[in-house]
Amino acid sequence: MEGVDRKTDLNITRVLFCGPSFPPSHNYTKEYLQNYSFIQVDVVPLDDVPNVIQNYHLCVVKNMRLDSNVISQAKKMKLIMQFGVGLEGVDIDAATRCGIKVARIPGGMTGNAASCAEMTIYLILGLLRKQVFIMGFGNIGIDLAKRLRPFGVKIIATKRSWVSHSQVSCHPNVENGVTDDLVDEKGCHEDIYEFASKADIVVCSLSLNKETAGIINKSFLSSMKEDSLLVNIARGGLLDYDAVVHYLSSGHLGGLGMDVAWTEPFDPDDPILKFNNVLITPHVAGVTEHSYRSMAKVVGDVALQLHAGTSLTGIEIVN
Repeated sequence: MEGVDRKTDLNITRVLFCGPSFPPSHNYTKEYLQNYSFIQVDVVPLDDVPNVIQNYHLCVVKNMRLDSNVISQAKKMKLIMQFGVGLEGVDIDAATRCGIKVARIPGGMTGNAASCAEMTIYLILGLLRKQVFIMGFGNIGIDLAKRLRPFGVKIIATKRSWVSHSQVSCHPNVENGVTDDLVDEKGCHEDIYEFASKADIVVCSLSLNKETAGIINKSFLSSMKEDSLLVNIARGGLLDYDAVVHYLSSGHLGGLGMDVAWTEPFDPDDPILKFNNVLITPHVAGVTEHSYRSMAKVVGDVALQLHAGTSLTGIEIVN
C-alpha cells in the first residue's frame, strides 16, 4: 500500500485506486497530476481497501466490489467512480444513502467505445460477416455501426429509448435524427426476440444491471436463427452460462465471441473452451493507451474539481 499517511495537510484531496490491476489507469492519472501537490493518488491492495477507505475523498473502483459495509466506512468520500463504464460492482443505493455520488466515464469521448467497437469487429470477422443485430445501441453500438457500414452489412438495433441519440420513436421507419443512416431498422427492448430471429450475428453491448443480468437466456437463444453467431462485448453476466453451453452443444448457436466472461480471470479449464467455434479475448477491448490516458485525464480533472469545490465535468453521475 502506498503511503496513506504520507501527507497530513487538511487541504490535500486524496484519490484511492482499488487494487493494482490495469496499472496504466493509476500510472497515467499520477502522471497527469504530478504537478499538483495538493492531490494525493494511492494504489491500495483490494484486501486493504476496507481498512483505509475512510481516509479518501475520491475512489476509483476498477474491479473492486464496494458493498454497503465498505461504503458505510467511507466517511470522507465525495465521489465513487469507475475507470470506464460498468458500475455493477458498486452498491449505488448504499452510496446514495451515505450522500456519496457515483459516476461512470462515458466511453464516447475517451476512445473506450471506439476500441470496444474495434474489438467487436475483430470478433465478428473471426466468426463470420452478415446481418448484425446490435442489442443496446449506446456509445459502443454507435461506434460499431459506423465501422460496420463499409462492410455492407444490414444493421438492426434495439435500445430502451432512442430519444437521447436521435429524437425518434422506436419504430423502424422514422427517417430523422443523427443515427438514422447507421441503422436500417430500430426497435425497443420488447423487440429483442423478434430482432434476434432476423440476425445472423447478435452483438450484446448492454449495461449490466438487475434488469439485464442473464438476458441472453434459453428464450433469447432459442429465438436466434439456427447457426447464427453471438458476440458479447459488454459484461459476462449478461449471458446465462448454462443456456449458452446448451445451445453451443446442440449446434443451434453457430459461434460465440466474447471479450468478457462469467468469471474473471477466466478459468482456462472451463468446458466452454472445448468448442472450436468459441473465440475469447481477456477483457481487453477497452485497453488502449489512448483510452486509458483519456480516462486518466478525466479522473485527474475530477480530482482537481473536487479539491476546488467546482462542478464535476466529464463524468456521468448516476445517483
